[in-house]
Amino acid sequence: MTEESLSEETEESEETEETGPRDRPVGTGPGSAAPNSAGPDRGTPRPTRLPKALRPFAVQQYRVLTVALTLSLFGGGVWLVSIVWQVIELGGSPVELSIVATTNAVGMLAAVLLGGVAADRIPQKRILLTVEATKTVAVATAATLSLAGVVELWHLAVVALVLGLADGFFYPAYSALLPSVLPADQLLAANGVEGTLRPVVMQAAGPAAASGMIAALSPGFAFALVAVSQLLAVLGLLFLRATPVRRDLSGGAGGGSALAAVWGDLRGGFSYMVRTPWLFATLIYACLMILVLMGPIEVLLPFAVKDQTGGGAGAFALALGAFGIGGAAGSLAVASWRLPRRYLTVMNLLWGAGCLPLVVIGFTDQLWLMVVALFLVGFAFSSATVIWGTLLQRRVPPELLGRVSSLDFFVSLTLMPVSMALAGPVGEAIGIAPAFVIAAVVPVFLAVITIVAARLPRDEIENPLDPPEDDIDPSSQEVRGPMPPVQG
Repeated sequence: MTEESLSEETEESEETEETGPRDRPVGTGPGSAAPNSAGPDRGTPRPTRLPKALRPFAVQQYRVLTVALTLSLFGGGVWLVSIVWQVIELGGSPVELSIVATTNAVGMLAAVLLGGVAADRIPQKRILLTVEATKTVAVATAATLSLAGVVELWHLAVVALVLGLADGFFYPAYSALLPSVLPADQLLAANGVEGTLRPVVMQAAGPAAASGMIAALSPGFAFALVAVSQLLAVLGLLFLRATPVRRDLSGGAGGGSALAAVWGDLRGGFSYMVRTPWLFATLIYACLMILVLMGPIEVLLPFAVKDQTGGGAGAFALALGAFGIGGAAGSLAVASWRLPRRYLTVMNLLWGAGCLPLVVIGFTDQLWLMVVALFLVGFAFSSATVIWGTLLQRRVPPELLGRVSSLDFFVSLTLMPVSMALAGPVGEAIGIAPAFVIAAVVPVFLAVITIVAARLPRDEIENPLDPPEDDIDPSSQEVRGPMPPVQG
């Protein structure tokens, strides 16, 4: 199916009664407003000499959103450690901890599709405020119960479920809001900033603060720190100006019963995903890649560190830290570059070839080699993920962005529990080294198959996202000429 036929089919559907992506100049593309909705509230562009990775911070609303995101990520990082030690303090085993973690994952997956529908119908600021306020109340309740000495395992499971449900609404709303805050040519840098903040704040700063709080006081006080962080995020979001939904709800999309409208929205988002070759093929590839990759990293890596290097918990933490630091470095690097002309090919090859260093983990007895390998994997994986998030915001029609973002999240994570469940038995059956070889090599073949089968090289040439260098004024860092139209 060609891109033009895809656009015509999409326009004929009930989902895209408003102007679709076909024949749009960049000023009305997915990175800005639809023709019948208000655009990003950015004001008149001003010349800036900031590095490319920092240019989004010239926009006041983006600074507000980033502060709120940082506070929320910090609270999430504190929660990750404090919930573990609270379960242990209650005498819980890995089974009890697994129950709490599973309820959180179930809540997130159960809510994310509805979260996508909501993001396309409700102003995203309202959703983010509700999410952060809900998380504040939930964690404050856990803190109160813990400090009072009456907390029980089922309390923690309920709070974890609520947090998962809330997070299921957060991701689609944030992804749909960002193009309303920033111009299209700054989305890559903004996604790079987010990709840097997650490992630095959520995987490093938050857990470090939680460890200190628990060592000095108790898990209950760490819960209180999470609640304070989430409350500050709520207060920060109050300073964010509301942006209108970039979708016309005056027609059929808003009529009928609420249940029928939700079902119609879900069907429309799924239909767009299936009918868009670059999107559907990449999601299928990502789903299969996660199936062969995440289980070995999450389940087998601790045993590789322990059995092959003789390391303990500290060595394992160092290995995981290398993966996170590599991810932060990769995100920051991509944020500093221009979007590649062959963006689909580069993205998929980064995901695929970026897994090759995992071969080292199965055969080495040197911790430093494992650390280097995981750093490289994290660098490549996060680099590709930043490009992917930018593509969704640039090429998906604004009225569908929330639902497509939620489908991305849902489809990509569907096989993660399966990967973790299979990793242990597969590792025991064939050994850790062959399991890591499979995790390293299979994604390369999947990437090549995806690129060829979905004809991604032709797609990215027919649908360029950035203008040639000659159209950029280095003194103002603004596009002087129109960018080519983007289709689907």
